[in-house]
Amino acid sequence: MDTGTRGILLLIFFCSLWDSGQAQMKIPPETVQQWASVLSVQLRDITIKYSGSLLLQKKLKDVEPIVKIVELDGMDLVKDFSEDIERMLGSKMKSVKRLAESAEDADLYHDFNATMQFDYYNSMLINSGDEDGNFAPLGGDFPLEENEHFNQLLVNVQQSDIQVPTNVYNRDPNILNAIYNSEALNDVFINNFQKDPTLTWQYFGSSTGFFRIYPGIKWTPDANGVAAYDCRNRNWYIQAATSPKDIIIMVDISGSMKGLKMTIAKHTINTILDTLGENDFVNIIAYTDYVRYVEPCFRGTLVQADLDNREHFKTLVDGLHVKGEAKINKAMKEAFKVLNLTRSLGQGSMCNQAIMLITDGAMEDYEEVFKEFNWPDRRVRVFTYLIGREMTFAQNTKWIACNNKGYYTHISTLADVQENVMEYLHVLSRPMVINHDHDIIWTEAYMDTVLPNTNKLFTTKAQSLLLMTSVAMPVFSKKKETLSHGILLGVVGTDIPLLELMKLAPRYMLGVHGYAFLVTNNGYILAHPDLRPLYKDGRKLKPKPNYNSVDLAEVEWEDTDELLRTAMVRGETGRMSLNVRASLDKAKRPLFLVNDYFYTSISETPFSFGMVLTKGHGQYMVMGNVSVEEGLHDLMSPDLSISSEWTYCELDIDPHHRKYSQLQAATRYLLGKEPDLECDERLLQQTLFDAVVTAPLEAYWNALMLNEPDGVMEGVETAFLGTRSGLTRLFRYAGLETRIAKKFLTPSDKDNLFTVDHFPLWYRLAVENPPGKFYYYSVNDKGTTFVVATTAVTMSSGGRTAMVGGDAVLWLEVLPLTCCWV
Repeated sequence: MDTGTRGILLLIFFCSLWDSGQAQMKIPPETVQQWASVLSVQLRDITIKYSGSLLLQKKLKDVEPIVKIVELDGMDLVKDFSEDIERMLGSKMKSVKRLAESAEDADLYHDFNATMQFDYYNSMLINSGDEDGNFAPLGGDFPLEENEHFNQLLVNVQQSDIQVPTNVYNRDPNILNAIYNSEALNDVFINNFQKDPTLTWQYFGSSTGFFRIYPGIKWTPDANGVAAYDCRNRNWYIQAATSPKDIIIMVDISGSMKGLKMTIAKHTINTILDTLGENDFVNIIAYTDYVRYVEPCFRGTLVQADLDNREHFKTLVDGLHVKGEAKINKAMKEAFKVLNLTRSLGQGSMCNQAIMLITDGAMEDYEEVFKEFNWPDRRVRVFTYLIGREMTFAQNTKWIACNNKGYYTHISTLADVQENVMEYLHVLSRPMVINHDHDIIWTEAYMDTVLPNTNKLFTTKAQSLLLMTSVAMPVFSKKKETLSHGILLGVVGTDIPLLELMKLAPRYMLGVHGYAFLVTNNGYILAHPDLRPLYKDGRKLKPKPNYNSVDLAEVEWEDTDELLRTAMVRGETGRMSLNVRASLDKAKRPLFLVNDYFYTSISETPFSFGMVLTKGHGQYMVMGNVSVEEGLHDLMSPDLSISSEWTYCELDIDPHHRKYSQLQAATRYLLGKEPDLECDERLLQQTLFDAVVTAPLEAYWNALMLNEPDGVMEGVETAFLGTRSGLTRLFRYAGLETRIAKKFLTPSDKDNLFTVDHFPLWYRLAVENPPGKFYYYSVNDKGTTFVVATTAVTMSSGGRTAMVGGDAVLWLEVLPLTCCWV
């Protein structure tokens, strides 16, 4: 044991005596201060020695004359990144348009066959059969293979298949004819995937209820064997099938609505609410002989139908009680007044307007109300839902709907609710169908329902970046005899993982504290590193109730006047600066930063893109230059790795490249073995430079290991460094058997690696302290306590200083150190 070790342990021993027996011993404060000074010097000397920080700083000093430190232009960057995102999203839109055209053409040349017999691949029944080896009807042999591009799911990239909800008869003639027509989509699915291998799921949701998905998969029912998924209830389908809308729901709560009728009415309201999205506006009026808003705070207005408001309405509706006598006139007048006022003020959706009347009968003379408020233009459609088995007032409720461009339905049981509510969507889609308004829609962020091992994925990757957005487009009948009826055939769409979008704003360009984010035109976050859509419920991860309706103001809370939010919602281009209080290490360490925000809109989408460069860290970047030959030699060092989550080379374009790691792909590209790879030339150049200038550390660490007379000091386990290019060099002084911090800097230690949404924790802490001075912090990993020492290493050129990397050594606690730091 060397002198330094003995000195430190002696100090720790005296500290322990001071801690346990201070009543018996009176040690002067000056003595304790002296011990602390000795300990700090020895600890610093050991850290410098085993990290090799001085050697790295000298190496960087030697190459300063041949490097450039460039200042990044945030406005140029935000423009470049947004254009890349536009191109990616544009290619998805083209794929969806090809699907819509094919589906419409297939229907145009098909005559309905009421006796059609047609076998198709039912995703619930494929590859299943009886004991004799006979396949189930609508099943058959459907080859499935694990596919990396589709999150290791078993899929068939040569064939789509069909999912039919359990409550829909899978051999209904309407279903069979529509499935037969949609067979034409299979070739388009495959062709789209060949043209754009970054595509994920492509699909067609039919108005008859089935769902064609590519690539084909085996659909797993719920625990009761039920396939409850109905594509017509999904947000992408509803948004594409209808334009934005203002809705007032009027529910009769008179005495005649008691019992089962009220239960059905409440379920009908909740189902209507589920068909609304953040582009819609809504309110609910409960009426008897007086008008009552279920939420008094929303009286006389419409509110955005986001998830929070919809859930709030559901809670209030659940508490409704029946009493009194129904008087429809007052409530109807109130509803028309609110809708007319909203339209005249230019508020709400500025598109469709409708009243949903839920009642067991309408007996009054209500014609005068419509004459006063809605005729002759009939700008507001009225949909009526007659509740209960009684048909006495069916004619009255039907008259209301038919004379106000609406739709009448009779709901006698809870099982009838879903299908009958969905009918109003087809009515609202008629103007779009007749005019052939092929509006493309984009959804808010949501979780992919077919992701395997979702809990594992969300714990190993950035939570917000495993969400999806969908682009969808309606499919109409082009037959001349159906144009006047406005027949909606269904909706086609494809999913876009937000991870792939945000990779287009690479981490190395944004710097250690920088980040990128996307918001919708409603101010909701699409992707942001501070969006945490899941929470832990015991051992399980579950989605938060409003995970996809989190406002930008809730995470960028320093934007107190909402200037940033307002500008991005309006689709403006610009920049602004904010003083920000941030945190590190699970909010244990505060940071005070000055962030420069840059933002712009994404053309042909409702999204805005924003990015942050932090002053002092994100503004400047070292631009080194070494030969490929020299860099390759050092890039292949055994102690070197690069971030597995960063895109040095695009591996998803050619399926043959998916077998490579990023380091393998970069090496093969630089060697000329894979010239067709699309690689980030600037990032590769930076990586080669970093590999060369940090190469002496490998020899230095090895020499320490081999030449120390008494061996490496006990307790020192790991030396490592990281650079802005995502390069890491790692040297283990201790073997796995004797190492205490076994998880540290392994692939599962996401906090301390370069990931898609953050730099390592030790890197971020280093840059907040003076270069060359080590920052020490303790880590407790499931009862194992160790200390990390980290320091920043910088370069200067032309009067500018830029961060090159974090250089560190891991020091394990031998005994408690608490009192020694007084």
